[in-house]
Amino acid sequence: MITSSAPGRNVPTFVPDSPAAWRRLLIALAIATVGSVGVWSVVIVLPTVQAEFGGTRAVASLAYTLAMIGFGLGGVITGRLTDRVGIIPAMAMGVLSLLLGYLSAGISNALWQFNMAHFLVGFGASATFAPLMAEASRWFVRRRGIAVGIAGSGFYLSGALWPPLINRGITHYGWQTTHLALGIFCGAAMTVLVLILRSSIGRTQQHRPGADTRPSVDTRLSPNVLTVVLSIASFCCCMAMAIPQVHIVAYCGDLGYGVGRGAEMLSLMLAFGAVSRVGSGIIADRLGGLATLLIGSVAQASALTMYLFFDGLTPLYVVSALFGLFHGGIVSSYAIIVRETMPASEAATRVGTVIMVSLLGMSAGGWSSGMIFDMTGSYNAAFLNGVGWNALNAAIVLTLLLRSRARTAFA
Repeated sequence: MITSSAPGRNVPTFVPDSPAAWRRLLIALAIATVGSVGVWSVVIVLPTVQAEFGGTRAVASLAYTLAMIGFGLGGVITGRLTDRVGIIPAMAMGVLSLLLGYLSAGISNALWQFNMAHFLVGFGASATFAPLMAEASRWFVRRRGIAVGIAGSGFYLSGALWPPLINRGITHYGWQTTHLALGIFCGAAMTVLVLILRSSIGRTQQHRPGADTRPSVDTRLSPNVLTVVLSIASFCCCMAMAIPQVHIVAYCGDLGYGVGRGAEMLSLMLAFGAVSRVGSGIIADRLGGLATLLIGSVAQASALTMYLFFDGLTPLYVVSALFGLFHGGIVSSYAIIVRETMPASEAATRVGTVIMVSLLGMSAGGWSSGMIFDMTGSYNAAFLNGVGWNALNAAIVLTLLLRSRARTAFA
């Protein structure tokens, strides 16, 4: 921490990569771990809600689809808000939306009401992902990759911690009471954490390093064209990523292992995803975001293929852990790529845009996998469909990597 030299004033100035930056990062991680529950709770409750309200697997999966649409659209809106006025107003919007979404879901009397409530749930959770990763990238220069990875790992830590608790709540108290409790707890906990983050930011000047310098990587594409290309790539990889994440619980139920086993596999998958996200940040600091993304894409395709050959209980635990370890750093790599290739002053908006399209891929992948299951009575065709989308993603990323070159001036 250093101080301003302005006459008569002793104003603290934020220093990138400093202990203050790491403290902010830990607060951001806690916020993301709580707030990202909005993405994972619907995966656990899907079989229960389908059984209570009736309907096909595809219709029940629309709750996840709408949550992902809300998450994606919210990422753009809260990202734009972050670029203009800062992270705190964006977080406040997210807390309110998450609270209203869970309370609405808890009092739903029809499946369409439950599904629509999850748009608000996803919108609220969005503030804890793309905007936080973009903001964390401004707190670090030398360790930017690992910082983005840690900020993004709250998404997976949430998925590792919450599913068993939600499953237990549904078993003992019912899905409606569980959703009401989630809304109250998350609203209160996130409010406290956001106030702590506001206090941390308020003690120093809002210095944003690198905002006026050139990006470090040149893909020889304009920012708008590159945003479109990255968005297409993110859609493709998330079409594949959605299949195990959305349907592993239902898949285990279909195989006779029970929903509880599926929830455990999801937690295991996401715990390894958190490890992968941090590890990918370390790799990105050495190799760059595009190379890290390509490694993750190829690894995800290999893990997805394993689901075609193994359906025993123990092998499914192993494959789910590998899937988490292989795919966890993919989405955060897009945030790193944006910071390497585009102006920092637009980071949250452009990261939010790419993440929005990726989550459209997640929502489409979750719904289409349910539809394929309804048509075939098996998830094998859905896994094959995912491998094809994954191959297209790898081809796009490889093309960008071959076109890219380092600039002499670094952000």
